[in-house]
Amino acid sequence: MQPAKTFKPDPGRPDPACSNPAWPDPAWEVEAVLAWHDDDAKAAIRSLLDDCRHLRRQLALAESVMSRGMARGWTPRYERDAL
Repeated sequence: MQPAKTFKPDPGRPDPACSNPAWPDPAWEVEAVLAWHDDDAKAAIRSLLDDCRHLRRQLALAESVMSRGMARGWTPRYERDAL
């Protein structure tokens, strides 16, 4: 049996798990989404809306099976705060 590999972050790249507001760059994310959809903005919007719908369903499912004690009174919000 081999020991588990440990995660060693790349010192030149920010850790995606941290809450650094400078990473990832929002402009880069927009360009990446558009590139994924061959610069078709309507397809990109449709895909992102489908993702939102799917995640809301997953959140509703998790809420229905999660006990209040497990979440210590926390309940999910389906709408995000206004920007």
